[in-house]
Amino acid sequence: MRIFGYLVLVCLLACPALAQAQSLTSSQGELKLQLITDRLDVPWAFGFLPDGGVLITERDGRLLVIKDNTLNDVSGVAEVYDEGQGGLLDVMIPRDFVQSRELFLSYAKPQRRRAGTAVARAVLSTDGLSLKDWKMIFEMERGSKGGRHFGSRIVEGRDGYLYVTIGERGDRPSAQDLSRENGSVIRIARDGTVPSDNPFVGQSGAQPEIWSYGHRNPQAAALDQMGNLWVVEHGAKGGDEVNFIRKGANYGWPVISYGRHYSGGKIGEGTAKEGMEQPEFYWDPSIAPSGMMIYSGKLWPEWAGDIFVGSLKFDYIARLSGSPLREVEALNSDQTTRVRDIREAPDGSIWFLSVGEGALYRLSP
Repeated sequence: MRIFGYLVLVCLLACPALAQAQSLTSSQGELKLQLITDRLDVPWAFGFLPDGGVLITERDGRLLVIKDNTLNDVSGVAEVYDEGQGGLLDVMIPRDFVQSRELFLSYAKPQRRRAGTAVARAVLSTDGLSLKDWKMIFEMERGSKGGRHFGSRIVEGRDGYLYVTIGERGDRPSAQDLSRENGSVIRIARDGTVPSDNPFVGQSGAQPEIWSYGHRNPQAAALDQMGNLWVVEHGAKGGDEVNFIRKGANYGWPVISYGRHYSGGKIGEGTAKEGMEQPEFYWDPSIAPSGMMIYSGKLWPEWAGDIFVGSLKFDYIARLSGSPLREVEALNSDQTTRVRDIREAPDGSIWFLSVGEGALYRLSP
């Protein structure tokens, strides 16, 4: 029934577009490219509800739901810091949603004259049109001025904990400072408490939520088929990284990097240093990556385990595969403009958000 719900949704919302179906050329042949909605204003993330609906965040603070053949507002979102890259960001629908009705959202939270990445838990009403019991369960300490580098992807781990990416807010040295959450992946329970086996619990001066650190601005995260966490982050002028996340590991920013400052100047000490992780893959020049999916192979078995990443800069979807990991395909069309998020639907189709088009699309055989 869940997969059937998504097929109904596509038929209801995209019938006008189906008559003028677009296509996208790929290594698996021509893919059908279907418009779901093109009435979005700076969309940031989306997620699939078990009843076939789709939730979409817009950076200005709106949460939307596609339900019953219409695009509706969902009320009850708290105030967000809508400045620069800040605003309402990710939405994560947990595995037990049918029982709990809980959602988790990341956002830039106003902090007096500053702002920081925060996570909230809320309950979606049975009609899907309002949030209740909004509760902030985490906010980074010592927020910063400016609208840069909030990170903000949320992943539900196999262990039931939440893994949240946080950018260094443009304060480069803070990514190496364990007393601050800047430039880290944090791990928290669903009520915001800290798991006792986090790597820096009990270490003097360290923030106990930190799971890994030394990140710049990770705006993509996903689990692979084994339940391992992967993160993709923006570099500066080059040096976008795909990282396999390990407990307590240091990913090097800004001490090591494969990019350069926007001025052209050298970053840190080079590309490698003992005790700092190497990326599984990096882009140079930067593609401005955002959104990530590791594909199950449901509709395209040859793509099982491959990583798909959206590009904000070059208007395409990158497919990465192999060992060592490398980019093996660029999926592009007129609709893949500034791809912000990409996810696999329950039926195995691939959906993506285009900021340039203000639209949500579906790819199918």
